[in-house]
Amino acid sequence: MANKTADEAYGVLARCRPYFVTVAIFSLAINLLYLATPLYMLQMYDRVVPSSSIITLVMLTIVLLAALLALAVLDIVRAGVLARAGIRLDRLLSARIVTAVIDNAAAAGGARSQPLRDADTFRQYVTGAGIHAVFDLPWAPIYIAVIFMLHPLLGGFALACAFVLLAMALLNERLVRPSLNDSNDAAGRNYSFTEMSLRNAEVVRAMGMVDGLLNRWRRDRNRMMERQLIATDRGAAISGLIRFLRLSMQSLILGLGAYLVIEHVVTVGSMFAASILLGRALQPVEQIVGSWRGMIAARDAFNRVRYLLLSAPIPPLHLALPRPQGQVSVEQLSYLLPRTSRPLLHNVNFRIEPGESIGVIGPSGAGKSTLARQLVGVLRPTAGAVRLDGADVGTWPRSSVGQYIGYLPQDVELFSDSVAANIARFQQAEDEAVIEAARLAGVHDMILRLPDGYETWVGDGGAILSGGYRQRIALARAVFGMPSLIVLDEPSSNLDAEGDAALADCMLKLKKACITTITISHRPATVAVVDKLLLLVDGRIEAFGPRAEVLARLNARAPIPIVAPSGARSGQ
Repeated sequence: MANKTADEAYGVLARCRPYFVTVAIFSLAINLLYLATPLYMLQMYDRVVPSSSIITLVMLTIVLLAALLALAVLDIVRAGVLARAGIRLDRLLSARIVTAVIDNAAAAGGARSQPLRDADTFRQYVTGAGIHAVFDLPWAPIYIAVIFMLHPLLGGFALACAFVLLAMALLNERLVRPSLNDSNDAAGRNYSFTEMSLRNAEVVRAMGMVDGLLNRWRRDRNRMMERQLIATDRGAAISGLIRFLRLSMQSLILGLGAYLVIEHVVTVGSMFAASILLGRALQPVEQIVGSWRGMIAARDAFNRVRYLLLSAPIPPLHLALPRPQGQVSVEQLSYLLPRTSRPLLHNVNFRIEPGESIGVIGPSGAGKSTLARQLVGVLRPTAGAVRLDGADVGTWPRSSVGQYIGYLPQDVELFSDSVAANIARFQQAEDEAVIEAARLAGVHDMILRLPDGYETWVGDGGAILSGGYRQRIALARAVFGMPSLIVLDEPSSNLDAEGDAALADCMLKLKKACITTITISHRPATVAVVDKLLLLVDGRIEAFGPRAEVLARLNARAPIPIVAPSGARSGQ
């Protein structure tokens, strides 16, 4: 387990420590003020009633009301401090979690929004009513100490009751936690499958897959509900038993107090005060057990967030490197998916000089898209390195190197914002720079025909736009700012003849601007303007060199299926 001092999630909690220390102090004051009611009763029976003093009754009542008012105010303030602690936690964690999810996006499975939901689960528990009992529990010995002051026998009984309820709480943990953990795992799988199904709703509906998909969907759903039912039944049984024990103990201490009164050892007021104090001492244990599911969910959510941050640590500060010229060197590059034995890339080596235009071809499943992800640094190689001007793109901070890289992925998605914001990569950019990128991609006139031009809202994933529109706008995003290295993965898969012509013109302009461009495509026309060709087969380089030479070598031997019908998509 990681050292807590070096653990980012624990570090965030440490930065919120002043809030929790304040809440602990308020909890002490609140629990001291809770003594007002039993002490008031003690004085009523032992002083006011025997003396029949109205003045004493009035003064004690005024003091009681003042104490209860102070208690209510402190309780409100405590809730407010916890709420602000939640805001502080969110500000420290939420953006960091999103960054970590993005960093792990290529390797992450499941619902990628789950870590943010986990952070919200933990924050809501920390700021909710359930946490109050956790802060009250450490002060329960105060009440037991006061009961001891009334009589040692009463105090001993109260202490034994506290140990019994704590043992019941531990039993509750042992019985409930395994079922809840299993239920949470099944819930995570179910939510992940649901998100994936909704993303592919058109395919599901078009091919009548709903019934079969629901059968698969119910598998994890039913598992989740079954384990939740077991946990709920066990938790309810333990909670009911604890409530029975607490009420019984409060009544039994009354009986013990009555015996001591008969023996003239304590007063009647002490008997009733002991019962109230014992109830207050045991109440936090009952509340904690009652909210046990929420506590376990918050604890597991925090651990998942913690492990996510550990898997994507904040990169150390690096010396700011100058703008790269665009030299790319791939050195002994291999990539193997977890829990598999067949590498997608194996011992790949090549070098690209600044300003060169390279085409990557090969059959489906050859590893072309995997190579593209390696070139832009979104996948970490199993072995070897990809270097841009000698610097490893995998360790170069993304906030620094990202502006020098343009990437058009095979699966194009735009963000739910304006066309201009998407092209500008959500930077504060000059309008001229956005228009220049659109003109370079040959999409400027097309954007002007949209309802609101550059301010047109594209919807989730660019839903209001056709596939060709999305691909051409994504190309403008890739060339925005004239990066040093541009990687285009199947940039013509959704384009018509006009789009193909605009893409070819863009590639020629990038070549004239001495920008290193790597284009992956099945279409011969798309790679017709490149300087060199790289043939990738089964994750290995079969040929690399000037385009004419590679094509001549391919024509001289048995055909290799490197050209697919127009619009086809490549594999890995």
